[in-house]
Amino acid sequence: MNQLGNEKSPYLLQHKDNPVHWYPWGEDAFKVARAEDKPIFLSVGYSTCYWCHVMEKDSFEQAEVAEVLNNYFISIKVDREERPDVDEIYMDAVLAMTGQGGWPMSVFLTPDGKPFYGGTYFPRKQFVFLLNQFANAWKEKRDEIESSGEQVLAHFETMLQSDDPVVLQESILQQTFKEFKQRFDSIEGGFGEAPKFPPSMAIRLLFRMYHRSDNAKALAMATLTLDKMACGGLYDQIGGGFHRYSTDADWLVPHFEKMLYDNALLAVAYTEGWQITGKELYRLIVEETLTYMEREMRSDMGGFYSAQDAGEVDREGEFYVWKKSELAKILTADELATVSEVYGVSGGGNFENQTNILNIENCKDWEKRSALGVKEDVRDARGILGIREKLLAARLKRTPPHKDDKILTAWNGLTISAFAKAGQAFQNSKYRELAEGAASFIQKELWDGKKLKRRYRAGDARIAAIINDYAFLIQGLIDLYELTYNKAWLDWARSLQSKQDELLWDESEGGYFTSPAEDTTLIYRKKDINDGAIPAGNSISAMNLQRLYSLTLNEKYKNKGKTLLEFLSKRYQKFPSNFAQTMQALDFYLAETKEVAIISDEKENDFVKYAQRTYLPNQVTAAGAGAEMLDTNSIPLLWAKKKLDGEDAAYVCQNHICQAPTKELTEFKLQLKRAKPLSL
Repeated sequence: MNQLGNEKSPYLLQHKDNPVHWYPWGEDAFKVARAEDKPIFLSVGYSTCYWCHVMEKDSFEQAEVAEVLNNYFISIKVDREERPDVDEIYMDAVLAMTGQGGWPMSVFLTPDGKPFYGGTYFPRKQFVFLLNQFANAWKEKRDEIESSGEQVLAHFETMLQSDDPVVLQESILQQTFKEFKQRFDSIEGGFGEAPKFPPSMAIRLLFRMYHRSDNAKALAMATLTLDKMACGGLYDQIGGGFHRYSTDADWLVPHFEKMLYDNALLAVAYTEGWQITGKELYRLIVEETLTYMEREMRSDMGGFYSAQDAGEVDREGEFYVWKKSELAKILTADELATVSEVYGVSGGGNFENQTNILNIENCKDWEKRSALGVKEDVRDARGILGIREKLLAARLKRTPPHKDDKILTAWNGLTISAFAKAGQAFQNSKYRELAEGAASFIQKELWDGKKLKRRYRAGDARIAAIINDYAFLIQGLIDLYELTYNKAWLDWARSLQSKQDELLWDESEGGYFTSPAEDTTLIYRKKDINDGAIPAGNSISAMNLQRLYSLTLNEKYKNKGKTLLEFLSKRYQKFPSNFAQTMQALDFYLAETKEVAIISDEKENDFVKYAQRTYLPNQVTAAGAGAEMLDTNSIPLLWAKKKLDGEDAAYVCQNHICQAPTKELTEFKLQLKRAKPLSL
């Protein structure tokens, strides 16, 4: 029988009525496979995956497919967002066997989990043919199949091998910048050709490079990409927030899914863009994106949902696009003329069925785009603000895309960072409340004081946390501490770091494993090191450890952070630009971090406001009353520091050697300036 009815994953529940006798991932499925001596068919996807919906309708809902699967295979369905560790292992196998991957992912395994064939979406006729072929081969050519599985395992072993570590030096950053220049699209921004994914980590690394070297090219590459994404159809011009990727090189036609992690990562990139350039556009994009996340992705309990899909099969994007005739029924003639000019609307459309994906055609016209903001004090004689409100109200009457309402610890960690970083830059108390609300939800529902869980849905917290859950949440809590200066958030971050070290650190080779050793269903322990659409848990951890050291003076963080960077250096040598988050951690390491202690009874004084709103990527800040040495109730960075003549004071330190304290804001700003040694 189909075993998915008791699951909580929206993706698994989408398949609970299939005639296929699905099992969820777990030891039970493997026990049955071994007992019945059947190969396993593993299907991996997620609830907002368009082609996953297509394969379900085309194959998994069909009796002829179910008959073959049920007779000759044990079928396992996996939500890749719940179990990215499972997904990554078998995606490595599919890539090794076929050279390409994607979702839905379809993999054939031996009863003990070894993959021997794989692919992605298979049309029904081809899929049934493959099923029959492998059913016969399992009976007649079993030795060959098992040999193939062993070869894939051997491939995994070679993947664990790596080059010798390299010296942690600035030449790696120089090589990375060179690769960025070679791959950069100087017309439309971004890197490479279509499809284009929003490169939030690369943008933030380019900002660091500009900060380090004053290199105008680094800044121009980052800002052109931010500008083009904000003006294109990748960005939801009416509702705010970003779609998953652009199918073209011009950022016009998106794949219409909206993922929580994309919007969190991009909100941080645009926040930093505003801190550096002061462009009003970037502030508006952050505000609109965070408003979207609060409006459509936040649960009543404070956690944030995972994703919205692209739309029904054969109707992708229907929720977001407009026919001109439809707009004419909603808007006045003058409003329609304005929308047509600003958003590029035409009767023929720029998408399927004469529909229009709204985009800012003249991307250099910042005055127009700035008028599209959501703040009450925006004054726009042409009425664009009112038009956007009209169109959003009309759109919300449509049937909305499916929402995956599970709450993932890792993605909420990124979201906490987004609201905390924006709260710092824009001094916005609402963002603080939303960040603290998400953190409190995770602390209450997904942390028992000993171990962290990965997923919450419908009152059910389940699945042991993996590296991303620990690392992203720790990052979010450090960011939240630097917004609120509430030591409780930093204390929890340190507790989580201790648990991450205990469960996941590889004492022999260095680096963090993706999953705890107690999970016996996995055929090998992978390490998450590649910065893709989501940063790698190891690269985020490399930054976390350095920041924790600077705040706490605890040498174990410093030593482990360096060991982790050396471990990562074994992998990034050939193409460091593919490791943009790791390169940010390396930049932090090479920059000789500045530690700032602000001694005040108030946590919103001028020193704090300047430190929070200014782009200072290689700095940590603690604020509060001064403390005696070894005061366990205080942040170590505040130890042995006090006010000056009864007035607030700021201490700027480097390697914990401090300049003379100051009570003058002008002097504080001067002390924060740094040399820029790198030539790019």
